[in-house]
Amino acid sequence: MTLIDVLSPDERAESTSPWWVGAVAYQVYLRSFRDGDGDGIGDLKGLLRGLEDIAALGCDAIWLNPCYPSPQRDHGYDIADYFDVDPDYGTLADFDAVVREAHRLGIRVLMDMVANHCSIEHEWFRAAVRAAPGSPERARFHFADGRGAEGELPPNNWQSVFGGPAWTRVTDAAGRPGQWYLHSFDSGQPDFNWESADVSLHFRRVLEFWFDRGVDGFRIDVGHGHVKAPGLPDWPGAETGTGGHNHAMWDQPGVHDIYRTWRSLGDSYPEKKYFIGEIWVPSIERLAAYLRPDEMHQAFSFDLLVQPWDASRLRTAIDAGLAAAGSAPAWTLSNHDVHRTVTRYGQEQILEPTDPTDMIAAARRIGRADLDKGTRRAAAAAALLLALPGTVYLYQGEELGLPEVFDLPREARQDPIWIRSEGAELGRDGCRVPIPWAATEKNFGFGESDSSWLPQPEWFGRYARDRAAAQPNSMLRIYEQLISLRRRFFAGDAPIVWLDTERPDVLAFQRAGATCVVNTGAQPFAVLAHWQTGAPVIATAATEAETVIPRDSAAWFAPRGG
Repeated sequence: MTLIDVLSPDERAESTSPWWVGAVAYQVYLRSFRDGDGDGIGDLKGLLRGLEDIAALGCDAIWLNPCYPSPQRDHGYDIADYFDVDPDYGTLADFDAVVREAHRLGIRVLMDMVANHCSIEHEWFRAAVRAAPGSPERARFHFADGRGAEGELPPNNWQSVFGGPAWTRVTDAAGRPGQWYLHSFDSGQPDFNWESADVSLHFRRVLEFWFDRGVDGFRIDVGHGHVKAPGLPDWPGAETGTGGHNHAMWDQPGVHDIYRTWRSLGDSYPEKKYFIGEIWVPSIERLAAYLRPDEMHQAFSFDLLVQPWDASRLRTAIDAGLAAAGSAPAWTLSNHDVHRTVTRYGQEQILEPTDPTDMIAAARRIGRADLDKGTRRAAAAAALLLALPGTVYLYQGEELGLPEVFDLPREARQDPIWIRSEGAELGRDGCRVPIPWAATEKNFGFGESDSSWLPQPEWFGRYARDRAAAQPNSMLRIYEQLISLRRRFFAGDAPIVWLDTERPDVLAFQRAGATCVVNTGAQPFAVLAHWQTGAPVIATAATEAETVIPRDSAAWFAPRGG
């Protein structure tokens, strides 16, 4: 790969837009980022050591996956205490040190808020299991009598996202089978009942606790969840075998009342707090409803993440994101729930339409990957991503070009998707393997333990950060250049003007006068003269002519005369 850097980076222009418009946020999967105490698990001390690297990359914020106390059945998304830090990750003092240093470096700190469910080890759920049916303790969750002569059948036919029924039965005080509780995900993650005033008050206190410690905002996990349909009716799709979106379980109108309350609280702080939602809904209109002025600031536009390497599909996804979110969508190509970009783009590209009720399945396909091809495409996709208006979220390790780790030993896998599907689905462990920092150090510089919580393959050393930093054309250097140049040439909320490329496998647009061209095809593409582009700024693949875009690559051009 070749970088054409004819202009040196300059300082960020002053802007009257909110900080998150045009920002780049770095997603820290803390458990796999860096181990600071030698126990094989990434932690806050390790993050503290890595903050300068994140700042050097050019990121404006970090998003921390859950670091609250948890039994780790779903690696932090099963929270036992919302007011502390898990000992595996450190202490509240360590957290405060991370916030201080991040702010010193100009990096905002976002946390993960998991309010759809907690852990079975949360004190409220333990009290609910001990309490009688109909008690206030059980009213904080969804407990219900079973169906059948002895209550031996679940209360309804809802299915867990992780596989199997969404209900588990508890044992009463006399040792007999009792009521059932709802869990949209793992059985270790009981869903809260947001009709309980206790739940609403609890989460207001949680938000205040972390905001008062300097946290700048939250990513809302399962933002389309939280509220269930009254009466918990059966899901017709389960009976007919047609699947689809369970409207009784997801995207109920009551969720919007929650976010209006949270937004009001966040806006009461001198520097208003920020909310972004993880929201999976089957239409643009349903997504846009979460982005009303008094609700969330942003929601992830996942359409782009799940698309194959196809210019038409990519453009359609971008248009959908802009239609839902206006001038400042939130984009990402990867996260802790999907296979890594290099692998996905190196696999056979499936062009059938994505199922809107199960979009994420398109980003977790199994199959051989051509990593050379995938790397070229991933670099070009990064150029596309960082030229778009709005906010970009970058998952840790993507800047190193890490592939998915498919060949983890069976005994090492820990994802509840793997466990609940009895190995039928690999789950998400492969994108969560601890990232490599130094090619020749123990655990590739991740930490000093004898082993890490997920084993790193031997070939990971090729992708270590120190090696990437020493290579002028590495993926790391491409990301650094793209992020820097983004600030100069692609103003945060400047609109897209699509260009006619005369080829269906080429995508091109201008923003603020600068031009982004992406060639998804097998043949080179010559930039059209009537586009009136200026000098080439960066290209993700070597070319003999500055205005020719090789296959599976992208380039940016300065404004004409710029």
